[in-house]
Amino acid sequence: MHVDAAIVGAGPAGLMAAESLLRHRPGTRVAVFDAMPSAGRKFLLAGKGGLNLTHSEPHATFVQRYGTRSATLQPLLDAFGSQAVRDWAAQRGVETFVGTSGRVFPTDMKAAPLLRAWLHDLRGQGVQFCMRHRWLGALDPAQLAFATPAGQRQVCARALVLALGGGSWARLGSDGAWVAPLAARGVPIAPLRPANCGFDVRSPRAAQSGWSPHFAERFAGQPFKSVAIRFAPGGAAPFARRGEFVATATGVEGSLVYAMSDRLRDTIEREGRATFELDLLPDWTAERVREAVQHPRGARSLSSHLKSRLGIDGIKMALLHEQLPAEALSRPEALSAALKSLPITVVAPRPLDEAISTAGGVQWEALDERLMLTSHPGAFVAGEMLDWEAPTGGYLLTACLATGAQAGAGAAHRLGTADAS
Repeated sequence: MHVDAAIVGAGPAGLMAAESLLRHRPGTRVAVFDAMPSAGRKFLLAGKGGLNLTHSEPHATFVQRYGTRSATLQPLLDAFGSQAVRDWAAQRGVETFVGTSGRVFPTDMKAAPLLRAWLHDLRGQGVQFCMRHRWLGALDPAQLAFATPAGQRQVCARALVLALGGGSWARLGSDGAWVAPLAARGVPIAPLRPANCGFDVRSPRAAQSGWSPHFAERFAGQPFKSVAIRFAPGGAAPFARRGEFVATATGVEGSLVYAMSDRLRDTIEREGRATFELDLLPDWTAERVREAVQHPRGARSLSSHLKSRLGIDGIKMALLHEQLPAEALSRPEALSAALKSLPITVVAPRPLDEAISTAGGVQWEALDERLMLTSHPGAFVAGEMLDWEAPTGGYLLTACLATGAQAGAGAAHRLGTADAS
């Protein structure tokens, strides 16, 4: 099979690379290869509860969400940022709206109509889709090989874009299997690590990591609502935010936890554990809590007292029993302090495949400004294969699209330069 450009990976970064390449160089023969039976599987599952396309906050603030990679990604996001994502969706007949949190969604909240329109547009421009084609590791565009149900298939291209995703959600295609062949060919890669992930806790009442059996059996899957978290790792700016998260069988996950997952993960890697403070009553001042706890309760039990005076019951009450010794529960000062600042210790992130996204990947120093591997001319890299991370909220998808657009433009430039020489 002979094509001008081979794109490996039919997720958002790969599809955007194909679109960008054709925008810069119409008529190019482009083929998209993927090991899965259909395109955009992770994209569809991520949008199952409402496709979060991007975020509406000011661009300067948006760019800073990428942490240590903000400066690296800024030129790409300047070229294809939040508003560009919304405009791009609108061009495919998908209007968007801004939710109360500032996140941007399609008006129908669905991923499938956008993906269908996208694929239809690409096929209309001549893009070939070769599914059930697993890339076998070659970086020379002229000597590509794929494993298929019908046997190995050779492909000769003039440019290659790799957009194989990170290392999470392996069942949808992002299995990180590309790390070994790239490393074997001398491409520097930062180890893949879980991002936007849950954590296992160390409970005082559990013999090992995780909750006590009683707490896990009764409260796994239940949310902690209307709480606030503060985490102040040594030498770093403290994280403080209100919201909610969920108890799991072994620990914690959910939006508040994901928002500080990079800090928790990095602290655990350095110190073996990380402890954050949980405010169970963020609308109450410490003095008001103290007064309510110290109010005479007569013959009422502590649980009845806390429920009637402070609205503490259910999972919040159970957590107090889980984390505090009996003597602390019996002392008003200690109990009052715990209600406003209950320490929760986490000791390990959940496995990589459970994470929403991954950190690590191909190091930026291995790439030129067009996202081409300097050691392998003609081979470009995009999406979560690159070493960056971001919180949930539309930032992940936007950066995948932005890097895909840059890699596609880079491949088009490569083809044009070759033709001109």
